[in-house]
Amino acid sequence: MTNRIDQPRTFDLVDDVVHVGGVGTGHEATLHYRVGDGHDEVTGHFTVGGGTGEHGQFHVRVDLRRAAFRADRLLVQVFEISADDGREINVVTVPVLYGPRIAPGYYGYREHKVVRGDTLSALAKTYYEDASLHQRIMRANPDQLTDPDKIVPGQVLRIPIGS
Repeated sequence: MTNRIDQPRTFDLVDDVVHVGGVGTGHEATLHYRVGDGHDEVTGHFTVGGGTGEHGQFHVRVDLRRAAFRADRLLVQVFEISADDGREINVVTVPVLYGPRIAPGYYGYREHKVVRGDTLSALAKTYYEDASLHQRIMRANPDQLTDPDKIVPGQVLRIPIGS
């Protein structure tokens, strides 16, 4: 094992502060992180383990409030900088969903288990009092929803909640 991200998981909904945790090792016990959408990014570094080749747990709190992201999807990356040539090596990437881009004032989500007769428009009407906001639910569940007219009983959908 080289580096591993255990938190966040793939397609987790994240807020303005992302907690990145896992196990890793880096040159002189240093790893770097990057959270970005291709337009803007937040970067930094942290210490892990006791030195090169020694693995240790890490947990980093990354504040995204100053970033100007334009996309719902962000990539959380942890990597080492090569001592030989300065390139990024042992890069680990986890795609996540940025809640504040999906629901203004985002602070979390509810889970809704789809039952027979549910529609995304009806769920949006129930949770947002506006059926036209069904796209929020679509955007928060890209791993499950590709067609707004096709939801299946038993699916557990995340309903992003904001102010």
